[in-house]
Amino acid sequence: MKFTLGLLVGFGLGVAAGLLLAPQSGEDTRAQLNEQGIMLRDRGLGVSSDLRARANDAVEQGRDIYQRTKDELGSMYSRTKGGEL
Repeated sequence: MKFTLGLLVGFGLGVAAGLLLAPQSGEDTRAQLNEQGIMLRDRGLGVSSDLRARANDAVEQGRDIYQRTKDELGSMYSRTKGGEL
C-alpha cells in the first residue's frame, strides 16, 4: 500500500515538474495539471475501492472462520461433557 501510494505521488510530482519546466503558456500548463490531477484522483479512487473490497472480503472470511471454529469447539465441548471422547 505504501509503495503504491509513493509510486502515485512520485508519478504526480514528476508529471507536474515536467509540465512546469516545459516551454508553453501558463494556461496550457494549468489545463494539463488539471487533467493530470483528475487522472490521479480517479486512480486513487480505484485503488481505495479495491482496498475496501479486499478488506470486506477479509472480514467476511474472518467471520466464517470464527463461526466454524465456534461451532466445532461447541460440538467438542458437548461431546466431552457427555463423555463421548
